[in-house]
Amino acid sequence: MPRLLTARSPKLATRVTLRERFTANFRDPTMRANVLALAGGKFIGLALVMAAMWLYLPTPLHAQAGAPSAEINAINTMWVLIAAFLVFCMQVGFVMLEAGFARSRESVNILVEGIVDTAICGVTFWAWGFAFMFEPGNGFIGMHGFFLNGLADTYGSTGIPLLAFWVFQFAFADTCSTITSGAMVGRCGFVGDILYSIGVTGFIYPIVGHWGWGPDGWLAVMGPAAFRDFAGSTIVHSIGGAISLAGAIALGPRLGRVFRRDGGGPPLPHNIILGAVGGLILWFGWYGFNPGSTLSALDMQGIARVSFNTTMAACSAGLTALFYAYMRVKKWDLGLTVNGFLAGLVAITAPCYWVSPAGAFAIGAVSGVLVIWFTDLLEFVRIDDPIGAVPVHLGCGVWGTLALGLFATGQYGLPTPTGMDGS
Repeated sequence: MPRLLTARSPKLATRVTLRERFTANFRDPTMRANVLALAGGKFIGLALVMAAMWLYLPTPLHAQAGAPSAEINAINTMWVLIAAFLVFCMQVGFVMLEAGFARSRESVNILVEGIVDTAICGVTFWAWGFAFMFEPGNGFIGMHGFFLNGLADTYGSTGIPLLAFWVFQFAFADTCSTITSGAMVGRCGFVGDILYSIGVTGFIYPIVGHWGWGPDGWLAVMGPAAFRDFAGSTIVHSIGGAISLAGAIALGPRLGRVFRRDGGGPPLPHNIILGAVGGLILWFGWYGFNPGSTLSALDMQGIARVSFNTTMAACSAGLTALFYAYMRVKKWDLGLTVNGFLAGLVAITAPCYWVSPAGAFAIGAVSGVLVIWFTDLLEFVRIDDPIGAVPVHLGCGVWGTLALGLFATGQYGLPTPTGMDGS
């Protein structure tokens, strides 16, 4: 018989419910085995990571202690820090977008998750994430520089202080992790939020990022036809979108979610105004995300080209999504328009340095249609993505990386600390 509790003791009611749930689960042999297997796997993985850190931290042969530091370039340093602060502002845009597009009862969880995710990212990216991603090791993972120990004062030949470069890259890592939360709104508990935040910012993002952006990543050293991703259509957005898709599939749809093929449809956003303002803040933050990735204020033509291409892709994608949605439902859909210009921003992130204005317009225009098609596909296969994280970041992130090969003009080289390499 259930225990009766008075209305004057809600805290006691919560404690009793948690205790009874814990006791019931503890007595279940299947649940005990699953918990032990999960915990054991995590402890083994953590032990391996800590062992690797212990082996490499004290070994001077694997460190850069004493390595010559490039002369600090003050103007490049200021440019990178300003760009980092703009990228960090995207966290405000993300939580507003997700809170506005979700149901009202999920808003506080989104805000808490976004704040804690940022704090966790700072610690994990300092402890080992930066080392995994940006320090030499092998083609798959960096192997020294944990806690930034033993590294030169400047990063590589950029002329940017190591700590300034870290702040810029921390903001990128935080963005990748925040993308993930959008697809799992309303179904993931706070402990789950913490665990996947550690997994994304501490392991998945930096390890995969090393492949394309690390000094010896296997994608980065493929030769003249090496993989190129200027600011992260794949390395940031597609990774975040793929994790979002995995989370949405694993957790299943929200309670009460009825899909269109079953006679329902996506629930309406509880505050579309908040969501649209969040989208515009993200657009503003993208001016740090893409132009800042030049890592050089001296590359004035490159910064101007990247800024223009970023703007043009967002504009064409937003208009395409707006008019395409109107053709289908005879309504001006604000939510699809917001996701449309975000899709254009995601797609142009990889090729923005190497395409012409006409190419940027075309890339954005295709993105505005693709994001709606990907949204329809998720609805058809009954995957619940309340924010549209998978269509925007995975679908259009993949498109943007492929579009680099289709639209690059061939007249722009690689960025350097003093400008474009025209050779």
